[in-house]
Amino acid sequence: MGAAVRIVDAHHHVWDLSVRDQDWITGPELRPIRRDFTVADFEPEARAAGVDRTVLVQTVTVAEETPEFLALAAAHELIAGVVGWTDLTRPDIADELARLRELPGGRYLKGIRHQVQGEADPEWLLRPDVRRGLTAVAAAGLVYDLVVLPHQLPACVRAAEALPQLTFVLDHLGKPPIASGALKAWGADLRALAARPNTVGKLSGLVTEAAPQSWAVADLRPCADIALDSFGPGRLMFGSDWPVCTLAATYGQVTEAARELTAGLTVDERAQLFAGTASGVYGL
Repeated sequence: MGAAVRIVDAHHHVWDLSVRDQDWITGPELRPIRRDFTVADFEPEARAAGVDRTVLVQTVTVAEETPEFLALAAAHELIAGVVGWTDLTRPDIADELARLRELPGGRYLKGIRHQVQGEADPEWLLRPDVRRGLTAVAAAGLVYDLVVLPHQLPACVRAAEALPQLTFVLDHLGKPPIASGALKAWGADLRALAARPNTVGKLSGLVTEAAPQSWAVADLRPCADIALDSFGPGRLMFGSDWPVCTLAATYGQVTEAARELTAGLTVDERAQLFAGTASGVYGL
């Protein structure tokens, strides 16, 4: 894929530890990213990789973060959309989504996400109060990003079936167990989710699910191939997962790996996966 092809990075983060702790960054494995990562750090790397628009994704379940991200999008041409957070179970969820839309940069709010991967209940998405919140997300014209672990994928399938009016975007392909190679159950569940027409996958986050210090593109290929076969390039989008990806790879290495994994696609299919899907799903 030549440098002239436009790329949308559909999944990255920023944080400033002086503003707010990132309480999930714990332990020696994550220590390298326990520092500030700003738009000023991100933009040169993204531009060098051929990225011209991005989607900034929430990191913590704190109400103040989403307004901050919307303001960042308003201030930086590179950021074309925000996936924020709000409490899906709050009784006034519809009013809160409308309030966020009225904030400075509110037009950049494209989706909502919650750290479902941290919920003990594998069927958290199916709770009546959560389903009510997801219904409000759909009514607001927003999408819902799923950040889940493989054992939570069956609940994602049921949620997508129950809410056909809501587009569900699966972050990091549901975090397949690449390092162990035990992909059979994950693959079956991914295919079941992709069978729902209101679902989309993100080709993102795979390098950190492999053996981070010694991964190769060949390690990622089985997952990428299953995702391509299940969703097709028209329902897959590229995301860097920067700066989490820096635990295993540079920004350039992540984009180059994605290019290698999709080298068998046609020019039009690659354009769809690297820009068209994200632009359409998030309304960029």
